[in-house]
Amino acid sequence: MKNRILFQPLYFLFWILYFIVARAIFLVYHLDRSAELTSSDVFHTFMYGLRLDASFAAYISILPFLLLLLISLWPRLQVGKVIRYYTFVLLALLSTLLTVDLELYSHWGFRLDTSPLQYLNSPAEMAASAATAPLFILFLVTLSISVAFIFLYRRFFDLRKYKMPQNRWLLAGASLVFAALLVLPLRGGWQQIPINQSVAYFSDKPFANHAGLNMPWNLMHALLKYEESTSNPYKYMPEEQAQELVQELYAAVSTDTTEQLLRVQQPNVLFIILESYTAKFVESLGGEKGVTPNLDILAAEGINFTNIYASGERSEKGMVALLSGYPVQTTTSIIKYPKKTEKLPQLSQVFEAQGYSTSYYYGGELEFANIKSYLRNGGYDRLVDKYDFDPSTYNSKWGAHDHVLFARVQQDLKQEKEPFFSTVYTLSSHEPFEIPIPAKFPGTGEEAQFRNSVYYTDWALGKFIEEAKQQDWWQNTVVVLAADHGHRFPGNEPNHAPGKFRMPFILTGGALAKGGITVEGIGSQTDIAATLLALLQLPHQDFAWSRNLLAPSSSPFAFYVYNDGFGYITPEGILVYDNVAKQPIIKEEGVTEEQLKNGQAYMQFSFEDFVGK
Repeated sequence: MKNRILFQPLYFLFWILYFIVARAIFLVYHLDRSAELTSSDVFHTFMYGLRLDASFAAYISILPFLLLLLISLWPRLQVGKVIRYYTFVLLALLSTLLTVDLELYSHWGFRLDTSPLQYLNSPAEMAASAATAPLFILFLVTLSISVAFIFLYRRFFDLRKYKMPQNRWLLAGASLVFAALLVLPLRGGWQQIPINQSVAYFSDKPFANHAGLNMPWNLMHALLKYEESTSNPYKYMPEEQAQELVQELYAAVSTDTTEQLLRVQQPNVLFIILESYTAKFVESLGGEKGVTPNLDILAAEGINFTNIYASGERSEKGMVALLSGYPVQTTTSIIKYPKKTEKLPQLSQVFEAQGYSTSYYYGGELEFANIKSYLRNGGYDRLVDKYDFDPSTYNSKWGAHDHVLFARVQQDLKQEKEPFFSTVYTLSSHEPFEIPIPAKFPGTGEEAQFRNSVYYTDWALGKFIEEAKQQDWWQNTVVVLAADHGHRFPGNEPNHAPGKFRMPFILTGGALAKGGITVEGIGSQTDIAATLLALLQLPHQDFAWSRNLLAPSSSPFAFYVYNDGFGYITPEGILVYDNVAKQPIIKEEGVTEEQLKNGQAYMQFSFEDFVGK
């Protein structure tokens, strides 16, 4: 008999084995799609999926591990049967869910989540759908995997197969250590960011990424997030009216023609996203002097959009607004739901269809907030993140400093195939605001640290642009500079304040035929995608929530969300609405009831679109 100290790690490995077999069954059941994968792809579905497998195995193991700790202290407790039947019930339940997932994926193209709950009030439709499924085969799969693993458990893993050690305090200590160690697989490791679906996303082939997902983990995550992704709390008016008002706003662009501002027909595009870059630190936008001197030079050389507002207050939300032209949600974010982001347009997809090579650079962890799954859905050819940089270049919290990031981009672009679309996302101006150069501005408080971090990123950007101008690719390149969101500093503005959302947006680069242009029209972060594509004369009809800011509009506006409210800005004034209080908290004198209705319609219809994805 084996020593009982070994039971906990072996029980954990039992469930890892179960999930590996479950993934193999998924690949075999969908053999037509698996055949399109390379052997390397298939191997990586198991390798990248292992962390989610371990995470759910850890959740399952919590109860048995705690029971083992109790029995080590009170040996007379009979927990063997409890663990045995707990395991058997879970095997039956998970095997049933496995087979449901097998068939649903054939029809829906995504792993089992809360979507079937939407049909509980229509059992006739559910029965009709089930009638087309190969129920007998699915039943055999459920029965086979359940029976096989029940036999395996009874033969090799059952607690009866293990003997108590003579030293029960040794057993108690080991049991406690094993229980504590479950924290690691639960959250996916030591890293700062807890585990999410992104860890299984490694390919530009959606099926490969889906195969890597652990189905019960995906279902558990969806259930926990169910309410915030399946119902619309913003119901101000009939849905048809909200839709009509929003469509009128986008129809207000009188023409979609853009003046020819480029010297080349198919330029490279370098899209630089600046972390937390608030207009309050940009002198060319009326902000403080001397904080972003290089950005101000680029604004003067290129096309400077001076009245642009971020769509939200978080990095992952701003990324979707920038790269998909899609509105931000209040208390959640679409990027948390890979199934939904698969339906979003992305700039990378448009450029890839035009023959561009595509790449994405970030000095931090791409697993943060499910960003990696979003980028994989965008089909980028190459993703570069924290783990592609030497740890000696990291700050204490996020990853590689910005000047290190820019140096890597500079090195790679010298060999990059043209035309290219390359996205670069900075991070040094994020808390804790650590910089590798001496501080420019005095002070040790948080605001002073933030000011110096923005200056450092501007310094790194200036060095990068100076060297880039000496490269052959520069004359064929459009550079987009935009913030992911604004910031409460300087001034420590409240969450809803419009000044917190105002941000820079600049078009520059050697491919521009004209410079020194200022565009003062009001616009949103979501409008950048359509503006860029229109400049390059590329199709942008799929970016339905994005407007070309270089084309005249009879109804310019900017829309943003915070906590549980929205801001809606027009030339007539600023409106900020609190959805909890059900009333405006800022309503400037020129704001009309029509503007209030339009803002509410936008809030309602955009969230309805998110729910329906």
